[in-house]
Amino acid sequence: MEGLKKLIKNDAQSKIILIVLDGVGDLPVKDSKTPLELAKTPNLDNLASRSATGLHIPVDYGITPGSGPGHLGIFGYEPLKYEIGRGILEAVGVGLEVKDTDVAIRGNFATVKYENGLPIVIDRRAGRIPTEENKRLIKYLSENIKKIDEAEVILCSGKEHRFSLILRFPYKLSHFFEKINDTDPQSTEKPPLLPTGENPEAEKVALIARKFIEEAAKLLKNEPKANYVLLRGFSVKPALEPFPEKFGLKSACIAVYPMYKGLARLVGMDLITFEGESIDAEVKTLKEAWQDYDFFFVHIKKTDSYGEDGNYEGKISVIEEFDRHFLEIVSLNFNVLAITGDHSTPCIMKSHSWHPVPVLINSPYCLGGLSLRLTERECLKGELGIFPSFKLMQLLLAHAGRLTKYGA
Repeated sequence: MEGLKKLIKNDAQSKIILIVLDGVGDLPVKDSKTPLELAKTPNLDNLASRSATGLHIPVDYGITPGSGPGHLGIFGYEPLKYEIGRGILEAVGVGLEVKDTDVAIRGNFATVKYENGLPIVIDRRAGRIPTEENKRLIKYLSENIKKIDEAEVILCSGKEHRFSLILRFPYKLSHFFEKINDTDPQSTEKPPLLPTGENPEAEKVALIARKFIEEAAKLLKNEPKANYVLLRGFSVKPALEPFPEKFGLKSACIAVYPMYKGLARLVGMDLITFEGESIDAEVKTLKEAWQDYDFFFVHIKKTDSYGEDGNYEGKISVIEEFDRHFLEIVSLNFNVLAITGDHSTPCIMKSHSWHPVPVLINSPYCLGGLSLRLTERECLKGELGIFPSFKLMQLLLAHAGRLTKYGA
């Protein structure tokens, strides 16, 4: 709501944990049940029966969100009003400094075959190559592609098949407005798309991107898996009100993958570094940093990865692994604990979808007793109903006692 900042209690001492199981929402995969319904989650079940539940709509009815809009919404920024390109998120997440003169792009290493001299994508993620292999390839590309036309080329490896590309211009692009299409065809046995711009300035950037793709393909031609690159999320640096100022919360991010670190960093959260990539490592980090922050965003990626692979058993295994660590989280002296996803990733679709996402909020001030589990169907019974994702933070502040009364 407009004027929410006037209602925020800046002297409140309550603590909030927001856990995002990426892409957790799903559709029936076996015996008419979803992965959440098939998973054995006794600890989550116990909490769900004592919590407020519902479902959120990430962007709007029928609109499939990307990860950026999905997270922006649950962070309290209206996705249709604030748009952040994926390229910016990846770049900031891997620690690159993004300037006003930069175009940031998310890259995937991919596998292609050639038919009549034209590339055909056979694996959009190059078999999810190991991160160490990614680093070797990025070093090789960086040594051989330093500048294209007037743009400096800056590369940085991410996790597995992902990397970040920055095209740094000698001036700010005043009419760019992120008007360049992705080159990822979003399915296999199709040729990569050609980057094109919707205005003269964007077309200039697209031409440089095409030259980069061509140069990279030549350099990677003898690689067994990662012999091509796909580019996504052409974007420039956005202007966002910092999360700590917007909600009066000293906030921190605990995440493994660069994109989610990037989004948290862009909205002003501190990034907590830690060793390892497991749920266990994330929970340990949460416990160690507990005294230092009011708000913790904890991101768990693999639920989404398995959904995109169509692997419902893998998705179930991640949900069950999270449940096994759940008592350690519950043992912390939190005031509000929320669990949700940024979007749904149904295994039968192998992609993000528009379906509403389950939400759980536990605090001393919820009704509870309406849902027996944190699942798509059980959350339909809950007191929160179905609501826009960008209202979630407002609900968390209220449950944490951080909002004053509105009006006389």
